[in-house]
This record gives sequence, C-alpha cells and structure tokens, in this order.
Amino acid sequence: MHETLKLIPSRLFLAALLLAGSAVAQDEEPLRPEEAYRYVVTDTGGAIEIDWAIEEGYYLYRNKLGFESNNKGVVLGDARLPAGLPHEDEFFGKQQIYREHFYISVPYRITGDKPESIELVIKSQGCWDGGLCYPPQAWTEQVRLKQASAATPKLDLGSVGNKTGAMGDFPPPEEVFFPNLFAVDGNTVDVGIRVIPGYYVYKDKISVRSMSAGAMAGQLDLPKGKIKVDEFFGESEVYYDEVIGRLTIARATPEAMDLELEVNYQGCAEGGLCYLPQSAVLTVGLPEATVVTDLSTVRPSADEPVSEQGRLAKLITDANLGWVMITFVGLGLLLAFTPCVLPMIPILTSIIAGEGDDTSPMRGFTLAFSYVMGMALVYTGAGIVAAAAGAQLQATFNQPWVLIVFSGFFVLLAMAMFGGYDLQMPSGIQSRLATVSGNQKSGTTVGAFIMGALSSLIVTACVAPALIASLTVMAQTGDKLRGGAALFAMSMGMGAPLLVVGAAQGHLLPKAGGWMVAVKASFGFMLLGLAIWMLSRILPGSITLGLWAVLVFMIGVFMGGLTTLTPESSIVQKLGKGFGFLAIIYGVLLLLGALTGGSNPMKPLASVNLGAGTMVVEDRHIEFQRIKTVADLDRELAAASVAGKTAMLDFYADWCVSCIEMEEYTFTDAGVQAALSNTVLLQADVTKNDDEDKALLERFGVFGPPTIIFFGTDGQQRRGYEVVGYMKAKDFAEHVTEAFTL
Repeated sequence: MHETLKLIPSRLFLAALLLAGSAVAQDEEPLRPEEAYRYVVTDTGGAIEIDWAIEEGYYLYRNKLGFESNNKGVVLGDARLPAGLPHEDEFFGKQQIYREHFYISVPYRITGDKPESIELVIKSQGCWDGGLCYPPQAWTEQVRLKQASAATPKLDLGSVGNKTGAMGDFPPPEEVFFPNLFAVDGNTVDVGIRVIPGYYVYKDKISVRSMSAGAMAGQLDLPKGKIKVDEFFGESEVYYDEVIGRLTIARATPEAMDLELEVNYQGCAEGGLCYLPQSAVLTVGLPEATVVTDLSTVRPSADEPVSEQGRLAKLITDANLGWVMITFVGLGLLLAFTPCVLPMIPILTSIIAGEGDDTSPMRGFTLAFSYVMGMALVYTGAGIVAAAAGAQLQATFNQPWVLIVFSGFFVLLAMAMFGGYDLQMPSGIQSRLATVSGNQKSGTTVGAFIMGALSSLIVTACVAPALIASLTVMAQTGDKLRGGAALFAMSMGMGAPLLVVGAAQGHLLPKAGGWMVAVKASFGFMLLGLAIWMLSRILPGSITLGLWAVLVFMIGVFMGGLTTLTPESSIVQKLGKGFGFLAIIYGVLLLLGALTGGSNPMKPLASVNLGAGTMVVEDRHIEFQRIKTVADLDRELAAASVAGKTAMLDFYADWCVSCIEMEEYTFTDAGVQAALSNTVLLQADVTKNDDEDKALLERFGVFGPPTIIFFGTDGQQRRGYEVVGYMKAKDFAEHVTEAFTL
C-alpha cells in the first residue's frame, strides 16, 4: 500500500545518512514511515477526507503534502489544509508542521462516467525528533466512492458552521461527524470522531462495541470535554472539532485480524439542530497481539445488567465442566414440560406400542434411551454446526417442505396405530438383524434412534436462554467442547421424562384384549394431533382450526359419543359417552369457527355472526408495527427517539411456538400493556429467513425467535435486558419496567 519514492535530493540524502548514523547510537530506533504516519481515507460524497494519526515524536511538513488522482475522470481540487505549528530546521528553514492528529479535505469532481473508486496518491515528507528526516513518500490508496460529484462539493467546510436557517440548510450527519479508527498495536485502538466547525458531539453518547468474534472491547477512555448547556440535554460534556479515545481490545488469539467495531455517537449544531443517535460499523486491521486474554474473564462493569443467557454463557466458560453439565441437565428437565418437547411423548409411545404385548420395562427403557440418544446427539451436532456457520438453527429445521414430510410421516404412523397396516421391518431384514444381535430386536432399537434423531427438529421449534448461551459460547469463543457439552446435557435433561415414560409403558401397557386396540388408537390420535401441530407453523389459522375440529370430532366418536346406551351399559361406557359427546360438540364449535374465519381454538366463536351482530369478544392483543430491514428499524428507532418514546423489537416467526405463547398469554396481560404504554412496538417477522431477515438477526447476534430487544428514548439498545424464550406476564412486566428505568 505504501510505496517509497526512489528519487531523493542529494542534499537531503546526505543529511539523512548523517542523522541516521547518529540515531543508531541511540537506544531508541526510528519507526518505519508507514508506522510513524498513519491515516484513514474516506469519501464524503464530494471530497476525500484523510485523517492522520502521527506517532509522538514525529511530524509532517505542511508544504510537502500533495495529492494526485490516477483516474482521468476524477479531477481533484485544492486540498484544504489546516494551519500547522511553527517550526524551523536546518533543512527547510521556517516551516509549518503537523503533529498528533489532523485531517485534510480534498474536493473532487467527476468529468466522465461515474467510477466505483479512485486511486489516490498521497505525497508527504516528515522527520523524527530523534534526528532523522525521511525521504519523500508516495503512498497509493484505492478509495471507494460514496457517490459521484458532478460539480462542486456539496459541503463547504468553511461556511457550514454559520448556517442557522431552516432544517434543510443543515447537512446530513454523515457530512458532519466522521468516525475513524487507528490501530495503535495489537491490543489497542484509537477511536476518533472528527466534527466540522459549528457542531459538537456529546461525550456520554459515545460508545463502542466489538462486532468481531474472538475480540471484546474494553472501556473507552475519553478525554475531558467542554461543559455546554443546551436545550436538548441540559448541562453536558461535549467535544468540538475532534475527539480521540483510547480503547483496549481483549483478544482470544494472537494472530493479526480485521476488527469490526460499532461506534455510536450523537451530536448537535450550534444553529439549533440536534441530530438523532448515529451508528457506524468500521473496520481496522490489528497486527499480531502481544497479550492474549481468556474472554470469559472479561466481565462487564458491576452496574451493567447481564441477561439470563449471558449469565449462563459465563457459567459455561468459567465453571467446572461437571457443574456445567449438572446445571444444564436441570435446565433441560424444565424445558421437557414445554409445548416444544411434550409432542415427542406420543412418538415414543407409538414406538413402544408397536413392540406388541410382551414389552418389558427394560425393553421400554432401552427403546426410550435409544430414542433420547438419537435426539440429543443430532440436536447437539446441529447446534455446533449452526454456531460455527452462523446459521439460524430454527429456520433450517422449520422449512415448509420439512414440516410437510414429517407431518405425512406421523400420519402414516397413526394409520398403523389404527390397524391400517402392520408397522414392522421386512421379514428378511428382521431375520438378519436377529442373527446378528441375538434376537434383541436391534432393528427396532435402531429405528428408535433414527426417530429420535428426526424428532430433534421438534425441539428446535423453541429457543431458550440455555440454548442461546451454548450457541453464543461456541460462536464467540470457538469453544466447541464446553458449548457442545452444555447443549448435550440440556438435551439429555429434556429426554429424561421420556426415559420414565419408556420404562413405565413397558410395564403398564395392556398385554392383550380390547384394551390394547383402544390404547393404540389413542396413540394414533396423538400422532395426528402432532401432525396438525407441526403444520400449524405454515398453514393459515382458519385451516389449522378446521383440522383440529375434525380431529376432536373423530375423538368424540371414538369415545362413544354417538353410541346408544342401555341400562346394562357399564360406568366406563357411560363416561365415554358423556365425554365423547362433549368432544363432538366442541368439534362442531371449532368447525363453525374455522368456517367463519376464526383461528383461536380457545375462542372458536369470536368471529361468528349471530344475526343481530357479531359476537363481540374483547381482543386484548397488542398491535405491532412490522419492520423488514435494518433500514426500517433505524428509521422507526429514530422516530421513537424524536417522540421521546422507548422501543421494543420482537423477533417473531410463524413456526415459533414460544412466539405464539408470548402473543396469547404475555402480551395480552393488562400489566404488560401498561408497562409498554410509552413504547413503540416493533416486530420483525423472520419466518422466511431470507437475506433481509438474516441481516436483521445478525445486527444483534440473534440466533432465533422469540428474542425481544429493548431500546431507550435515546434510540440505543438497552444491553443486558434481552429476553429469549417465553416469559410469564408478571415477570415480563417487571422486566420491561426495569429495562426502561435509566
């Protein structure tokens, strides 16, 4: 990138040799030119900005700076150079020099076709206070153009500070504030924001966070600013012209890397305009690190909140691995009783029921263990792959074609339970497996393992803090062992109740007679319900409600709801008749609701027209404003900030079970709605998981819905208050209040 000119004036060359000879005798060696004089080049739309950072003890000559364009269609104007410091030396006499930080603006105009970038040649010459002058330097930079300028630059740096007119007279924020980064060494970065005359930036609005895996940003050390009282934030500490802060970077690996930092800031104009909070993601190349840090030891400050998934991630990285496993087994056990895991019970039950009438408790436990191991191993493996690749685990396993295939498979299993056909492997394969395994029915055991592996997609219908913690540790630290072990332990915890079911069914299942037919048919209805539940993620609500209506009606018929009782009928028959008839009535109500456009099984008649008017059922659902892109989000956050409102972003998907739970049981609560009364409610539907959805998820490092993020009235994310998974209404209302309390 830097190319040194070969032509050196003889006088300067001799002087440089003499001074270099004296420098060798000193303890301190001079830096190479590209190390002593660092810069960042950006295009503002009508001018090229060069921000310089000069090492202490070095300087550049003002009159030795020059700029040329290697593109014929790009014409550079006169560079706008700031005043330098007075200096006199034996080489060039009285001069002006630059030290530390300064910036230069070079206007340009386009005379031909708009190029995507220009090749800028930067000429300079400087010296070291230790007694060495460098030969003239010529460095070439490829600058990507922000937009082509057809005439004069849009922004006049000399007059913009005097503008006090209407809103349209003020330039956009990207032409007022210029953030940049300078790598000091492998563990230190200088974060700078240059501000044009007539504008200022607030100290307490400047923050930086790392966007790169394997690196964490420490506390930004900012200098003391000037005290200013304005109409926007009262008495505040602000910076004029420029501010440079020192940022320490914790590194997990020593190798050179490109570091992405998100720089957040906000500023105002002296003329009466206050800009909305701004955010810029910048990249800086870091050399090899001298200090490598265990990122798990980098803890937030004591007053900074930490989300539940954050605490669990810290547990994975810090605690003894055995304690991590025990904890995550317990968390998995709690998850086992959620709607995401319970549907696996009828699948396992149908496998055991298919064994026949001689299933022992040990055989039932063996089948259940094989099933759970299949689920746990595949779920853990998929999680590790997803974390490594940055993929959305839920979306991957909830594609419509996958759900349709599995729903059809469950329907086939249900038909077997109803006696439509015998579910067993071909006799030839059974004979070979029996020979190999000693008549232990290993074919069925392998089948249970495969069914468990395939059933892992059911578990991915929900996310929980424990899952996100495991994925975060693997994605950010690269520790697949600890993250994967935690994920496997959680999977085994989720499968623990299934082991109990397996052993109990092997003992409790009827051995023969009519009861066996009834039990198998019940399992068939469970499997049909599972198929409908899976299809509900992709089907319209009214169609799903219609399917539930048919299923409930048929269950009522099966229970004897339409049979005729006699005085000799048993108590069981009478109870079956009663409950069956109630199921038939409920099925009819569900069907009526589906035909009138309803979708809620708990309120099937909410949309039924009774002639005198529609039956009015109070709808307490809150209204979200849907967003699709990162630009949509930024626009709405800016509008909320102007209105003095907080904001909440809800990541939602049609196939997300916990998302539906949040909408039906949490967001409908009066206390929750009161806590959100001054909040702009935004919702991102990531059902399709297209490129725009992925960009929005990656903006916040979200692995999947439901994930809820909160923003203050300043438009900034309230970090540490993220909600992952289902949360009860009372707890959520308290959490919202705490998140928005500054």
